[in-house]
Amino acid sequence: MIHSNIQKTVSPVDGRVYVERPLATSEEINETLSKARHAFVEWRNTSIAERTSILTRFCDEFESRRDKIAEELTWQMGRPARYAPNEVRGTLERARHMIAIAPQALEDLDVGPRENFRRFVRREPLGLVFTVAAWNYPYLIAVNSVVPALMAGNVVVLKHSAQTPLAAERFAECLTAAGLPQGVFQVLHASHDDTDRIIRDPRVDFVAFTGSVAGGRAVQRAAATRFIGVGLELGGCDPVYVRHDANLAHAIENIVDGAYFNSGQSCCGLQRVYVHHGLYQKFTEGFVELTRQYNLGDPTDAATTLGPLVRTAAADGVRAQIQASIAAGATGALHESSFLASRAGTPYVAPQVLLNVDHRMPVMREEIFGPVAGIMKVSSDDEAVDLMNDSDFGLTAAIWTEDEDAALRLGQRVNTGTWFMNRCDYLDPALAWVGVKDSGRGCTLSVVGYEHLTRPKSFHMRLKTS
Repeated sequence: MIHSNIQKTVSPVDGRVYVERPLATSEEINETLSKARHAFVEWRNTSIAERTSILTRFCDEFESRRDKIAEELTWQMGRPARYAPNEVRGTLERARHMIAIAPQALEDLDVGPRENFRRFVRREPLGLVFTVAAWNYPYLIAVNSVVPALMAGNVVVLKHSAQTPLAAERFAECLTAAGLPQGVFQVLHASHDDTDRIIRDPRVDFVAFTGSVAGGRAVQRAAATRFIGVGLELGGCDPVYVRHDANLAHAIENIVDGAYFNSGQSCCGLQRVYVHHGLYQKFTEGFVELTRQYNLGDPTDAATTLGPLVRTAAADGVRAQIQASIAAGATGALHESSFLASRAGTPYVAPQVLLNVDHRMPVMREEIFGPVAGIMKVSSDDEAVDLMNDSDFGLTAAIWTEDEDAALRLGQRVNTGTWFMNRCDYLDPALAWVGVKDSGRGCTLSVVGYEHLTRPKSFHMRLKTS
């Protein structure tokens, strides 16, 4: 095949080209989709026990490559080396859980006895699942759809971000080593235009997309020409509430980590912090002091606790959002000069805490995919709930309190996909991962996630006709 386009991955660590891959040609895309459809015929009839055996071996293969995978992760997207292995552990946790619950999640639904009849609902695979994964948690994002899709009897084509192409290739490498039949899982490095065409292709039965709101709208437009399912995990501007009875030290430690981990490049990272006025002063002082302790620098250095943003353009965008918030009246609690690695024209951005904020400012309205948080004083539970709901997004929200009943009561009023109490920024694979409003649609993980990767088929059988 003749490749006219080369995809280049520029490492945010030092600005060099870390990976180059040819983009797939039209012929290669067609061959990939045809091979997937052919493989589906046999894979859908493979027993769950056999799928379990293969996917369990995949986990073993993945774990055996953990050091290599973690190192590549740091170079591709800038995650500090001290934290990169956590993604390997998290990926395995989700994969193993979804494998373990598959027999229960996929079993026939018996609707009860009726004389002379056998009746049940069977969950059948959809066919070809096209996963389009983002770079910020490249393995954790992809595994949410890849493993359960395969366990459900679907075939998968994975198109990963141009920033993290090796993540897709490691999935393929480990699945092949585990004995997955050819064509059941394949990887494509494709342009945006070709991705759009793949979504419109009649051989594709479901699209699992993780990315921006704008990207989600583009995917939905492409899929709207056909009657197929689409799962969209999009943006966030996630709120938290520090209630009057919160454990202050615990809240500060949790929320700082939730706001700045992965340099704030997390769809469920904390951005809007509402604090009861009785705790506001002490919370703010502790929050700022703990944020000052981050070590911004080369992510390959074991001492680094805050790495670069994914690219300089993204860093410039975050700086602009910070300045727009300050111009609207916010106060920056930290000086960029305190973090020596932070320099304009590079992806290295100092963490920032914005005070005196309100909902006119970007920090409290827009998704800021960077190390920024805004802290706002509130006078009551009702005010906190109203402010938390005053957003176009609804991925996660959290409360810090010692009152479980209050947490449940307030959580029922907040429009969000996940409600946390005294923790944040964690996906429990036993729970449904879902967003509302501009944070997306559909669901991954848990037994509920399997419902989106299968279709119900009813069997209504009369046993005797005489």
